[in-house]
Amino acid sequence: MKLDVSKMGFSEVNEQMRQTPDSEITLTGCIGQRFLAAGTGGKYVKISGIAGNALGAYLNGSVIETFGNAQDAVGDTMNEGEIIVHGNIGDAAGYAMRGGKIFVQGNAGYRAGIHMKAYQEKVPVMVIGGRTGSFLGEYQAGGIIIVLGQHTDGKPIVSNFPCTGMHGGKLFLRSDCEGIHFPHQVHHRAASPEELAEIRQYVREYCAHFGGDPDEILNAQFTLVTPDSGNPYKQMYVAN
Repeated sequence: MKLDVSKMGFSEVNEQMRQTPDSEITLTGCIGQRFLAAGTGGKYVKISGIAGNALGAYLNGSVIETFGNAQDAVGDTMNEGEIIVHGNIGDAAGYAMRGGKIFVQGNAGYRAGIHMKAYQEKVPVMVIGGRTGSFLGEYQAGGIIIVLGQHTDGKPIVSNFPCTGMHGGKLFLRSDCEGIHFPHQVHHRAASPEELAEIRQYVREYCAHFGGDPDEILNAQFTLVTPDSGNPYKQMYVAN
């Protein structure tokens, strides 16, 4: 199905996507419609334009590829599938996602990966090609976040307060992270070759979507951030 959505509201767009038996859907003229392909499974959705908030929320197996920027809450609580963004994304991407993958060619806003969690055999993955805003990996409970630092504006790979409240999962930053302040409740150190091998497949997939040489990308220092189980985040709890 091919659909020009330039004069359609988000409810009408989503209703037509739900009703079509087609497994491949192309949306053109997107101008910020929300909740596109939310909760869908078994479809490939190609979007031209700007996707609004909650692109692919509750995604359950579909693949969404958008050729343009996307707004906040990309992949909110997604369960399975893939979201590929040829552009930048807003805040709170991957909020509470428990499965699937998000690939972003450009930068991400604040709170990417907030409350990301693994669920049973599912390990959610988010790969961001550029930089991120503050509170990256806030309250992260599982899954893998990879930030490749391929932005060219000279800003740090991550802004303020990364990994606040992190208590699970892993965060890989393609940087020595000199000058970046991490909370006391996490460990941060240079990733070993064995640890980088864990993310090689995801970097290959990123390059398959957007171009680039995975070996060249991985031939750089990465900082690995993990929670410190001996010094857990406890600000919200009463100390004995």
